[in-house]
Amino acid sequence: MTHLTPDDLKAFQPKHNFFIGIDSDGCAFDTMEIKHKECFIPNIIKHWGLQPVSKYARAAAEFINLYSKWRGVNRFPALTLTFDLLKTWPEVQKRKAEIPQAQPLRDWIARETKLGNPALKAEADRTGDPVLKQALEWSKAVNAAIEDMVKGVPPFPFVRESLIKATARADIIVVSATPGEALVREWTEHDISQYAALICGQEVGSKAEHLKLAAGGKYPSSHILMIGDAPGDFRAARANNALFYPIKPGFEDQSWERFFNEAMDKFFAGTYAGAYEQALIEEFDALLPEVPPWKK
Repeated sequence: MTHLTPDDLKAFQPKHNFFIGIDSDGCAFDTMEIKHKECFIPNIIKHWGLQPVSKYARAAAEFINLYSKWRGVNRFPALTLTFDLLKTWPEVQKRKAEIPQAQPLRDWIARETKLGNPALKAEADRTGDPVLKQALEWSKAVNAAIEDMVKGVPPFPFVRESLIKATARADIIVVSATPGEALVREWTEHDISQYAALICGQEVGSKAEHLKLAAGGKYPSSHILMIGDAPGDFRAARANNALFYPIKPGFEDQSWERFFNEAMDKFFAGTYAGAYEQALIEEFDALLPEVPPWKK
């Protein structure tokens, strides 16, 4: 399952009448904080020369990746968004630190959909661009740090129970912007990979593409549900006319318990869409601001 291609997703055939896509980091697993604070951010500071403004770089990266509307965005756009936030911060400007523009990386992000190391390496090798090489070295260092650091972090309470309950009636796939090998490692480590028909990471496309290729035209849209903890998960669902169940950041345990006890049954009964879903989405949306606290 580590080397899935878009063709594998296209070839996927339903075994049930319902389909559930589940995000992994911060949604199924309580791994967002440890991955960003211990693995991503130290490597951003190290590889992009942000030592003079490390305090601000940490705050900006945490806001983008964990505490804002951009939560859960792919690592490469998240990196450039962090740079953009730093450039507008008066305290950073006063320190005259050089914040990378990383234009070649931005150009690559704009034209590539498979925002992972394989596609980045191919582009860096083809062009010889030093910024793309720097981005690749940073991304590899992040992966190495995650492999070294992130162990023994179990799924949230009620994830396993929900998977066991749902798998009787729905085809389940993992829909994530995390590298596939990390996803397979984490889902296997905690013995829940058996419940996922496919484990899809960043190498096989965006979350919206995962849903489109695996589920599009194979199930009625009212039978497709995306479970996620980030606005990007919601957008991926809506891009495919699918339903969305939010795992609320900071309230993950309660969100999964509600899914297990209530929302899943509504989904299977056809009563999830409408006022019930809308109320959940509004609660979720209120938790993630667009403006960082230092700009208020």
